[in-house]
Amino acid sequence: MRLDLRGVFRRELQLTFTGSPGREPEWSAALADGDDAGFLGPGSAAWAVHGSMAPIVAGVRALMMQALHPAALAGVHDHSRFREDPLGRLAGTIRWIFTVTYGDTTTARTASEHVLRLHRAVTGTYRDAAGIERAYAANDPDLLRWVHLAFTDSFLAAHLIWGSYWGGRGSIPGGPDAYVAEWAVAGELMGVPDPPRTAAELRSQLDAYLTGGRLAHSARLDEVMRFLRAPGLSPLLQPGYRLLFDGAVASLREPYRALLGLERRRIGPFRLPAVLATRLVLAGVRLALGRRGPTETSARRRLARLRGGSTASGAERPGTAP
Repeated sequence: MRLDLRGVFRRELQLTFTGSPGREPEWSAALADGDDAGFLGPGSAAWAVHGSMAPIVAGVRALMMQALHPAALAGVHDHSRFREDPLGRLAGTIRWIFTVTYGDTTTARTASEHVLRLHRAVTGTYRDAAGIERAYAANDPDLLRWVHLAFTDSFLAAHLIWGSYWGGRGSIPGGPDAYVAEWAVAGELMGVPDPPRTAAELRSQLDAYLTGGRLAHSARLDEVMRFLRAPGLSPLLQPGYRLLFDGAVASLREPYRALLGLERRRIGPFRLPAVLATRLVLAGVRLALGRRGPTETSARRRLARLRGGSTASGAERPGTAP
């Protein structure tokens, strides 16, 4: 009997991203329901960015960036089950991102409110960059802002590098400013006051945390980074993940990479640049998962139903969101 390696690889990827190998997750299928088009839609910058393969690298990069804030790091360290169930945490994050991207407005709000309720219990103390003990709460607006900035910057940076299947910058309808402005709705849903709406504002707000001394390297950060290097994935996925990790490192701006204690490097016996090696891995993932994921397909079914027409009119741009 011939082993279906592509099928096995696809199931492992589905298990990693959604926790539902071999079938569409219930929450994804439910995005076909709803009574409006949602906050975003086909042709939007957010659909372009989140519909490529680049978010796979962006998620790893965002976790690195978030961990630079001692309060965010304390919340993950003290309250998250990332060591015991890394895939569960990843699947939950993916579910929220793509529900806001592809769901109707009620579903997007409900998903965000659910996350905020979970955050209520995430409180404690941490030591800041100066070694002073301070209290933290996951729903603190300043901390929510840092998480939003890290996500937005990571998804934008990854798409610009890997969003094009053939090399070159990934295209974004309206450009980077359009993506930052559109994804501000996610920040607002999560309680972030006045999130950035241009790429320049995004960079300015990010760098304010860096120059203001609110980011720090620590032994706890090293522990989380060791986990991110090898998060206990299936043996089938581990070689590719190591390349994606190096790609995420390469996409970071130097001040953040230095604070994380990381450096860019070339990969393997042929000394491939990390960006190129990552592109090859993403091409393999795209081959296994297909051109458009079920999440976007469900959203297009809802839009077609609301128009009273066929989903065929929405097939102009392939995507690959989970």
